[in-house]
This record gives sequence, C-alpha cells and structure tokens, in this order.
Amino acid sequence: MKLRKISAQIFVLLVVSFFALNSCDKNQQCRRIETGPVDITIYPNSTEYQDLNVVNGWLYLTGRAPSMGIIVFRNSQNSFKAYERTSPVNPNNPDARLVVDEETGMFAYDSISDTRYLLTDGYPFGGNESCPLTEYYTSYDGFKLRIYY
Repeated sequence: MKLRKISAQIFVLLVVSFFALNSCDKNQQCRRIETGPVDITIYPNSTEYQDLNVVNGWLYLTGRAPSMGIIVFRNSQNSFKAYERTSPVNPNNPDARLVVDEETGMFAYDSISDTRYLLTDGYPFGGNESCPLTEYYTSYDGFKLRIYY
C-alpha cells in the first residue's frame, strides 16, 4: 500500500514538473543584454538634469561600451527606472538603438523593428511579443540617484 502511495506521489510530481518546465513564459527565453558593469550617480533634482525634475520626465545617459546608453525615466516622485538603449529585438545592430517618443515621453521604440516599450515597466506595448527592455537597478534617496548593475 505504501509503495503505491509513493509511486502515485512521484507520478504527480513528474507531471507537475513536466508542465512547469514546458509552460515557460516567452520572456523567460529572453537573456539580459550584457553591458558590462554600470555604476552611475546623478542628482536628478539639479538643473543639470532638469528633464528629470518632473514625473514622467526622461533623459539619455552615455554608457560605457558595449552599452549603447541608458534611458532614465522618472516613474513617480520617488522612483526611477533605467533601461539599456540596446534593442532586445536587434541587440547586435547599432542602428537599432532605442529612442524615446518625444511626443508622449512614455514610450521607447526600436526604429528598425518598430517595437514600442512602455517606460513605466519596460515591457513591449501594443501586442508585439518581444523581450522586455534590459533594466538597471536604481536607488534614490530623495537627493541622489544611483544606477547600477
């Protein structure tokens, strides 16, 4: 009786494991774009970074190669997002650098694939099944913003 119970438990475990491994989200197949080490500190409330003084403000920062640069986006009064400008769709094409839609300031797009990403979370917008943007860690103490990976 015990052997049958153990066999049934093993069978259930194998079935659950099979479905868990084969039902991966497409985004799990996405790999982080390797950019090398990043550790940048800026002061977003200063006049030097005036574009970040408001919620939904954004700007570009230069990154060290192989990075194509960084998009910094002020998500709320106390939080920021920072994304790699290398396109997840065309990571090896230097002409596919992400550009922020200046009309809305809420999206970045790859002009070659026309994939649009929402800057509030870095995910593709409009039904295109693509990898999300490569995101850097940020920490903000109300005065200085650190962007790092």
